[in-house]
Amino acid sequence: MKRQELEGKGIQLLLVENILAVFSESPLQTVSSAFHNGGGIKPAKVILNIEVPKGYGDLKLHMDPEGLITDAAKRLKLQGEFVAMITAACVKNFAVASKRDGKLGVSVVATAADDEGNTCDHAETAGEEIRAEVIEKGTINVIVVIDGNPTPSTLVSSIITATEAKTAAITELDIRSVYSGAPATGTITDAIVCAQTGAGEPILFGGPASKLGQLVGYCTRKAVREAITKGRECSPFRPLLERLSARQLTVEKMALELTKVKSIGKNKDELERTLSVMIGHDPVSASIILAATKLDEDKENGLFPPELGNFRELANRFAERVTGCSFKKISLSEEDFGQIDLPLFLKHVLAGLLIKTDVTNLN
Repeated sequence: MKRQELEGKGIQLLLVENILAVFSESPLQTVSSAFHNGGGIKPAKVILNIEVPKGYGDLKLHMDPEGLITDAAKRLKLQGEFVAMITAACVKNFAVASKRDGKLGVSVVATAADDEGNTCDHAETAGEEIRAEVIEKGTINVIVVIDGNPTPSTLVSSIITATEAKTAAITELDIRSVYSGAPATGTITDAIVCAQTGAGEPILFGGPASKLGQLVGYCTRKAVREAITKGRECSPFRPLLERLSARQLTVEKMALELTKVKSIGKNKDELERTLSVMIGHDPVSASIILAATKLDEDKENGLFPPELGNFRELANRFAERVTGCSFKKISLSEEDFGQIDLPLFLKHVLAGLLIKTDVTNLN
């Protein structure tokens, strides 16, 4: 059993087997999206984040989620009301961030990574079309504990602030939607609990600029980032090849499309090997490719600055400047080049790099 003190008198975080629990000597007022006892303002002395045991099965979980929660409550010998979330993340990989400003204190507990180092397997961008079937992992769960006395509306506002901070942490790590490759805003099964002790004078504001909001935002962003990076696949140091794949730009896809550029003189297998070496072992080429994807993303989002002129012409000139390869050497018409199903800047720089690069010098 692991035990850790949180902000607030008599509030502790305990890790017991597959259960991460916040225990409070006095009742907390909570509002949450938790499966058990969520919604509305609810009193609770205990907040649970329960890890789904291996082999439990997605179907069994969806048919009887309360069974898992009831079993956890029995093992902890809980009495009275409690709030409970469920996660496929490994709860022992939790992260905690706490901060105090005078009489006001905040602690945030977050879980994200499973025991195999996977995180955000169902990362998504809110508002996109999502087709998901079996959901076995990928949840980011957050518990916010406020040692203070926010009003009910302020407590709800704190959830908004914490959610914004969670998304900021995700954005910092360049996590992408598995459904579209767009910058992710969360995962499809995230849950949050926000609780307060009621100590002190009423707090009327919980937005990002308020004193409470700044504490909640700081702690949430820090805890979520740490929880996510406990998984290898979302490490800030993960290879560029993985980051490109998350954008749905795999080596296989890029190689297949670039076979249409006959002047490169390589088949698909040769292009895959060349691209893997170029991106994985040539920092300059990798930097050029990363810069091109950033430009393409701005173009896709309608953020292309008008002072840069025509983006099609600029993509050509950009590629010529950074690769030293003239567009004329690619030996494709504008129409034919348009048939290559890759983002505009990326396909220009890839074609230029592949024509100019001797891959044997990169090993």
